[in-house]
Amino acid sequence: MGASPWIVSDELWERIEPLLPRRERRFRYPGRKPLPDRQVLCGILYVLHTDIQWEYLPTELGFGSGMTCWRRLRDWNKAGVWQQLHEVLLAELNAERKLDWSRCVVDSSHIRALKRGSLTGSSPVDRGRAGSKHHLITDGHGTPLAVILTGGNRNDVTQLLPLLDAIPPVRGRVGRPRRRAVTLYADRGYDHDSYRKQVRACGIVPAIARRGTGHGFGLGVYRWVVEQTFAWLHGFRRLRVRWERRADIHEAFLKLACCLITHRQLNSLC
Repeated sequence: MGASPWIVSDELWERIEPLLPRRERRFRYPGRKPLPDRQVLCGILYVLHTDIQWEYLPTELGFGSGMTCWRRLRDWNKAGVWQQLHEVLLAELNAERKLDWSRCVVDSSHIRALKRGSLTGSSPVDRGRAGSKHHLITDGHGTPLAVILTGGNRNDVTQLLPLLDAIPPVRGRVGRPRRRAVTLYADRGYDHDSYRKQVRACGIVPAIARRGTGHGFGLGVYRWVVEQTFAWLHGFRRLRVRWERRADIHEAFLKLACCLITHRQLNSLC
C-alpha cells in the first residue's frame, strides 16, 4: 500500500522547508516548544484531502491542534510560501522541458460558499446561492500556471488578463524567464473581441471559441486539459465546497493544491 496522501515526502519537504519563515526564539519566556513545521503541514494536508473540520483534526496522529494548523496555514500563505513553492516547481519542470509553452488554456469552476464571507457572490448558475469561482490557467499538459479566487457572480472574461498577469516568471532555462505561451485557448464564455485584441497585444495568439458554435466543437481537443486539472483540484475534498469565511484561507488551500499537482507532474510527465 502507498503512503497516505497527507504524509509529506522527503523530496517535497526539501523544497518546502527553505521557504518557511523562521520564528524568533524567545529566551526569557520560551513557553511550550512549538510543534515541528513538517508535522503541522501533514495536518494541513489531512484537512485538504479529507475536508474534516479543524476542531476534529485527530491529534493522536501527531498533527497538533486544528488551531495550530490553521494559524500556520494563515501565516505561511501571508508570507507567500505557496507562491514561492509553485515558482520553484515550475522552474524545475521548465528545466526538464516538461512545460508545454505552445499553448495555455483558461477556464473557471464554481463552488458553493455555505458560510459566505469575502470574495463570494450570488451565482447565476446555482439559483443565486452564494458561491465563489476558481479561475485557472494551465499549460498544454494541464500543469497549473496561475489560479485566482473571485466571487461566484464574476464574469469569466474579466479574469482573462489577470490570469495572464498572474503567471510568474518561470526560470530554469538559459535566457530570460518565460511568462507567455504561444496560443491561448478558451471556451465561448471568453468570446469578446476587445479581449482578443488585448491578448494579441500581449504577444499571444487568441484561440477563443465563438458563440453559436457547438459545444466541444473544434477547440475542445485542446481545452480538455484544463477540465482535467479542475478534476484534480476537486479531488482535494476541501476545494469542492468553500467552508472558510476568510478568502485568504480558502486561497491558501487552492494554491497549496496547485503546488501538489505541479509536484506530481514532475514525476508523471515523460
